[in-house]
Amino acid sequence: MTHTRKAWLCVAALLALTLSGTPALSATPLSTSPPGHQDRACAATPKPHGQARKIAKIVRQTREELGLKAALVKVTVHGREVVTTATGETMTGVPATTDMHMRVGGVAIGYLTTVLLQLADEGRVSLDEPVSRWLPRLPHGDKITLRMLGSSTSGLYDYVTDPGFLDAVHDDPFRQWTPRELIAISTGEPLWYEPGTNWSYSHANFVLLGAALEKITDTRLDRLLHERIMRPLDLRETRNHFTPEMPRPVLHAFSTERGTYEESTFWNPSWTIAPGAVLTSDICDVARSAEAIGSGKLISRAAYRTLLNPGTVGKGGPTETCPATVCRAQTEATHYGLGMVVRNGWVFQNPVFNGYGEVMAYLPEKGVAIAVATTTGPSSPEGNTAEAVASRIAAVLTPDHPLFG
Repeated sequence: MTHTRKAWLCVAALLALTLSGTPALSATPLSTSPPGHQDRACAATPKPHGQARKIAKIVRQTREELGLKAALVKVTVHGREVVTTATGETMTGVPATTDMHMRVGGVAIGYLTTVLLQLADEGRVSLDEPVSRWLPRLPHGDKITLRMLGSSTSGLYDYVTDPGFLDAVHDDPFRQWTPRELIAISTGEPLWYEPGTNWSYSHANFVLLGAALEKITDTRLDRLLHERIMRPLDLRETRNHFTPEMPRPVLHAFSTERGTYEESTFWNPSWTIAPGAVLTSDICDVARSAEAIGSGKLISRAAYRTLLNPGTVGKGGPTETCPATVCRAQTEATHYGLGMVVRNGWVFQNPVFNGYGEVMAYLPEKGVAIAVATTTGPSSPEGNTAEAVASRIAAVLTPDHPLFG
């Protein structure tokens, strides 16, 4: 895979603003947890009905069609389980199970922006305060606001598109990156546009937002997320890691990014987001997060309206400095909210990195939550393969609201 292609996948797969659709395959509850497993969210249920079987069949067929190593799925409607299933292998000869932990990347972005909105609800911050109040040494910090970080309208160059950064990650995927190193890459390049005037995804926004939240609350970010997100939502299997470690059981990942099919489970994810928000989780916590973040459970109604649209509709046009693959026009139907993508009524995140593909999606109108995690095989297509699984599930449950395409 070329460096240019890798950069495109990291940005575009996180956003999925103009992805083409995938055709639906021709699937209360079903769970395929291991015998005796009684996780409070992923407990087995004895009598699956027709809809659950149909969805489980979709997951199996999509895994086979795309040559995936594994696919984990949980679907709920108004908080009640429809199906929880795992298919494929975590490693050769080792079946994938629903209690396995995986890296969740951009799922944490919705946590960060929810905390920001909580602080605004409490009157502790204004979304339109300049970041320089808390990060005084940040270049352009007097022009960039908290809202701009959360809505990705700061204009900051995305270090993930930088050829030098990509070379370094390719050469040493186990390297531990610091926020200082990452932000130096972004601020070492000109702004893509005047802050607040356009939209473009930049990983730098969420590294900085994490740092700002720590300053605002005088609380380390991992503790802040635990207090305000994980504990209130009872996300017992979601936790931060300051090293590439993962709790067992592990859903192993594999990648062809470096030209050969190799295990990528323990490639260092320190570059993906702010320290303290580098999370692992299980599929049941991701589904619970989809509903809670996507419905605004932890914030006021006014804050929820801001999460759905902080002023980004219509922004995203290319400029001389911001390439079309990064700045993309947004409409009422598809736009970036405050840390979440809004498309056809769905509120979602869809991270892809280091061999993992995920979707965390919620449709407020129907109360449907879909959580998908996939790992790739040697012949799997490029991009976020979890989107194909989620799209086909949505086509069954909400045919009038396609998720992708």
